[in-house]
Amino acid sequence: MASQQEVQWSQLKVGILVVAALLILTALIFLMSGSTGGLFTKKLTVRSYFENSSGLKVGAPVNLEGVSIGNVKSVKIVTQRSPAPVEVTMKISRKFISALHPDSRASLETVGVLGDTVVDISSKSSKGGQVKDGDELPTTETPNLSDVIKSSQGTIEQVNTILGKVDQLADSLNGNKGSIGSLINDPTLYNKANSTLNQLQQIVEEIGNGKGSIGKLIADDTLYDRANATVGRLQHISDELDNGQGTLGKLLKDDALYNNLRETTQNANQLLANINAGKGSLGMLAKDPRFAAKLNDSVTKLDSLLSRMDSGEGTIGKLMRDPALYNHSDEMISNTNRLVNTIRENPKKYLSFHVKIF
Repeated sequence: MASQQEVQWSQLKVGILVVAALLILTALIFLMSGSTGGLFTKKLTVRSYFENSSGLKVGAPVNLEGVSIGNVKSVKIVTQRSPAPVEVTMKISRKFISALHPDSRASLETVGVLGDTVVDISSKSSKGGQVKDGDELPTTETPNLSDVIKSSQGTIEQVNTILGKVDQLADSLNGNKGSIGSLINDPTLYNKANSTLNQLQQIVEEIGNGKGSIGKLIADDTLYDRANATVGRLQHISDELDNGQGTLGKLLKDDALYNNLRETTQNANQLLANINAGKGSLGMLAKDPRFAAKLNDSVTKLDSLLSRMDSGEGTIGKLMRDPALYNHSDEMISNTNRLVNTIRENPKKYLSFHVKIF
């Protein structure tokens, strides 16, 4: 039977073991809560309101730009806050208070695709002062996986409809239906394409052998020689023009053309200036109304005179329009010719000289 001393010693060892376990547990709790400031650190309470909790649980981490700064204290429904009735109360370590602002925005994020939901706070665009205990942080609603699946239902249905139509089209093509189906399944197309390729191959071979017009252009050196000679002549002409040879070369290189052109332009400008100033006949014609009236009167009279002459009035009109003048002139010329011929035949008869001496 154990003595009283041994019993006390056993109890003492149990007590020491319990105390050590409690100390270790306290240390572990302190280490686990070190990211939020420690177990006994005073916390800051803030809240936010969401449309849906998205599976958020009490004790879930609260992150600031991805860094854990606290935990979710409670998640409850506040019907008066519709359309965002989910109130999330958060406990945040005060050592992060300088990074939080009243306009910092809270959102619900999922860790991974199927992970737990956490509260993520962003202060990137915040410009207010420090947040206070009991403040409400504005929220940013982000679609969760279920929302994405619901929104994609219509797209999936449309894709299924399109796939059904594609299957139907493929069946039609395989069934030799329609123009495209006939092109795919009818061997006539292949035969025509094969024949066309053979003809093209034959044409290419003929061209390569120098047959036909195109073949001669490619294989015959005459075209190259003519083109080379033409290029040489063009180069020679260009050199002559650049050296000022020939008419075009002188036009390009001789300054006399420029000087003459400039002088001609100046004279033309001076002439136009004189005409505009009313100098000279052209100037008077352009500017003096009396001269223009006289000229118009003279032209009118000349037109009237020409009209009378054309109608056979007056002496000149009769000379121009009366055929008797032509007949008389023709008769006179004929008589003159006969007289000249007669004089040539017997000049003594018509040409006699009498000399008298006093």
